Amino acid sequence: MAEDLRPIRAGMKGGRYQPLDDAGVQRIHEAALEALETIGLSQAPPSGFEAMVAAGAIPGDDGRLRYPRALVEDMLAKAARNITLCARDPKFDLHLEENSVHYGTAGAAVHVVDPVTGDYRDPTAQDLHDAARLVQNLDNIHFFQRPMVCRDIEDNLEMDLNTIYAAVAGTQKHIGTSFSDPSHVAPCMELIHMLAGGEEAWRALPFISNTNCFVVPPMKFAEESCIAMEHAIHAGMPVLLLSAGQAGATAPAPIAAAIVQAVAECLAGVVYVNSIAPGHPAIFGTWPFVSDLRTGAMSGGSAEQALLTAGCAQMHRFYGLPGGAAGGMADSKLPDMQTGWEQAMNNVLAGLAGLNMVYEAAGMQASLLGFCHESLVLGDDLVGQALRCVRGIEVTEDSVSLDVMRSVCLEGPGHYLGADQTLQLMQTEYTYPVLGNRMSPKEWEEAGRPELLPAATARKEAILQSAPMQVPADLDRQVRERFKIHF
Repeated sequence: MAEDLRPIRAGMKGGRYQPLDDAGVQRIHEAALEALETIGLSQAPPSGFEAMVAAGAIPGDDGRLRYPRALVEDMLAKAARNITLCARDPKFDLHLEENSVHYGTAGAAVHVVDPVTGDYRDPTAQDLHDAARLVQNLDNIHFFQRPMVCRDIEDNLEMDLNTIYAAVAGTQKHIGTSFSDPSHVAPCMELIHMLAGGEEAWRALPFISNTNCFVVPPMKFAEESCIAMEHAIHAGMPVLLLSAGQAGATAPAPIAAAIVQAVAECLAGVVYVNSIAPGHPAIFGTWPFVSDLRTGAMSGGSAEQALLTAGCAQMHRFYGLPGGAAGGMADSKLPDMQTGWEQAMNNVLAGLAGLNMVYEAAGMQASLLGFCHESLVLGDDLVGQALRCVRGIEVTEDSVSLDVMRSVCLEGPGHYLGADQTLQLMQTEYTYPVLGNRMSPKEWEEAGRPELLPAATARKEAILQSAPMQVPADLDRQVRERFKIHF
């Protein structure tokens, strides 16, 4: 169907769900400003320290930088809004306007999950490439940020290079990546320039963003990551300012206070970025996570996580900044019923809250320790249903007209199955799962009792058998001659 007629699509408007009232949003904002003025952040690298002090941050005798309210407000005024995260194919561009919702992958899983045997094994570059190929062919997964670490590669530079190339060779959607060392940015940019057709072409169409954990909560800069972020900014790469405290461990236990800390840290990131390059595209990445306070273990699939993510989305909207947070993670070890309820709850609330970028929305198991290709495929169906919830109910003159009701009840057959209106709305008002089974028990029995997981495996294999390489053969050959590629 034409993009504007599809019942669900990237960038649909959320924002109907607001777990925080106006007073709560304002109180969190004021508390974040107070934290920046009185607590500040420590351990900024010299280059960032110098830039932020020049902009108006105040260095203390304790080595911490503190941020006056006026400085934060000035930098918020300079910050980029309504940005577009480019894709190599413009139909996949992500327009991060107010309340527009996009779902994608992310994470750094150290295991790949076999959903049949239940085994957890080390991920490879081929696994990452296959995940990118799947995302290219899953309509409801709108961007690809690397969801796992290539543990078959011992050299960290080779790992960073292969992470980028595995993604670019697999999908033309927008890509997110990280750098494990600041010195890796330059050689990775060499690869990216090759793939883009030169530096000028890259700067005109930056199709990769830098996901950067620029802080180590609570309230400390991560020096190496900050330097890598500076290099990425100078290279023209959009950045995700990612603050990933864990409530009850590296962030306060109250849900509201965990949001306060994340907002404060990301506001410091806004000052940092805009003191170096005013207006540089940056995503306000409040990613507070949840601890199961009985054990201290992370709980990515909890109701508290869903509330945290939705609350953060409200704060992004309050500042008018493009925002991202984690949603759709599962604590369950396999793609089972627990995974379904955890992913559905988190993805629906994130979308309804109007979160621009819902990261880790599909494929992630075991509180981000595992990635499952079948779970990614199943997640495409699940996110499709979440998007339908985001779209909501349109009330128009046509949709509430009594003409059809009058005709059916007074003149017609007493049902709407054959009505022109029903047929016209069949594809534009309703969504249908690819794998979700809606057969009657009799039909299900006659069909051999099909199960969900085998169907997901079959769809995964069908996609991987037919998904083409997304880099031309001659360019692929040049890349492999210049760099050691492991897939």
